[in-house]
Order: sequence, then C-alpha cells, then structure tokens
Amino acid sequence: MIYRKRAAVALIVLTCCFSLYGCPVLVVGGAAVAGGTGTYYYVEGELRTDYYFSVDAVWSAVEKTIADMKGRDVEPDKQSDGGKIVAVINDEKVQFRLKYKDKDLTSLGIRVGAVGNEAASKVIHDRVADNLLKK
Repeated sequence: MIYRKRAAVALIVLTCCFSLYGCPVLVVGGAAVAGGTGTYYYVEGELRTDYYFSVDAVWSAVEKTIADMKGRDVEPDKQSDGGKIVAVINDEKVQFRLKYKDKDLTSLGIRVGAVGNEAASKVIHDRVADNLLKK
C-alpha cells in the first residue's frame, strides 16, 4: 500500500515537471520571455533562440540592432523562409540567420567572429529582444 502511494506521488510530480517543462513563462519569467523563449542553444559557434514574432518583425529588429550598434558592410539576403544578414560590428564579422518556424515563431542564430563568441552573441540577442519589445 505504501508503494502505491509513493508511486502515485512520484507520477504526479513527474507529470507536473513535464507539463512545466515546455512553458518558458513559468520556468523563466520576466520581460525577456515576451520576446524570446528564454532558452539559448550555442551550437558550432552560433547562439540560437526562438522569438514569438514573425520573420518580418525579427528581421526589422535585427536591422535596427545593427544600426544601433553602428554596423557597417551590411549584406542582407532575405528569403521567404527567413534569410541571412552579415555585418561588421566593432570590427567583428557578425552573421544573423533567421528561420521561419511558424506564423509568429522565428528562430534567430547569431555568430560573432569566425569561430563564434557566446558572450558577444548573447549581448546582441538581448539588443534584438529589446528592439522587438519596443514595437
């Protein structure tokens, strides 16, 4: 009987954990979640996250971020499913890759330099999120 109660409690706890796992508002909280998922993935020198905005809105926020950071040599390559923008910011080549995921869900990957710089990419992601929230 004790084992059944423990098993039931364990099952309830696991169910609660899995139900909260996909909800960034409950897990992370704060204003940054309104712009992005709050989860970043650093893969092969590129820091990626998803934003709950359309590709066009994220594209505009990236362009504003580049202008705010005095980017130069900007090379946009916009496509129907996202695109890529390459610019030089603070003498570092910065690559922005946008990918359509859903109507109001866009993935954005940022690579700073040839091999990537996680901290610099995070700063730029924060600026993009700020520009998205200003709209």
